[in-house]
Amino acid sequence: MRIILLATALVAATGLSACSEKAQDRVDNAGAAVGEDVNNAMSDAGTRIDNGLDRAGAAIDRGTDRIGAATDRAANDARREASQARQDAGSALERAGADLKNE
Repeated sequence: MRIILLATALVAATGLSACSEKAQDRVDNAGAAVGEDVNNAMSDAGTRIDNGLDRAGAAIDRGTDRIGAATDRAANDARREASQARQDAGSALERAGADLKNE
């Protein structure tokens, strides 16, 4: 009888060990899958951030180009205005000089 009980206990222990190994394998596989999912999510997030920064940099470059062009136009306008103001002042002085001669 003892031998039967001992054999039954041995079979049961072997069966539990096999179940335990299967459970451990499933836990290991699940852990690996979760790790891979997290790694993929982090990689995707990094790619999205990188792409967003690239787009922001391009927008800044375009804005800077527009500001530069507007500044150039404003400087050209200011030069034209200054030149016109000098001509107007010169003409006014010539007229004033002529008026003084005539008096």
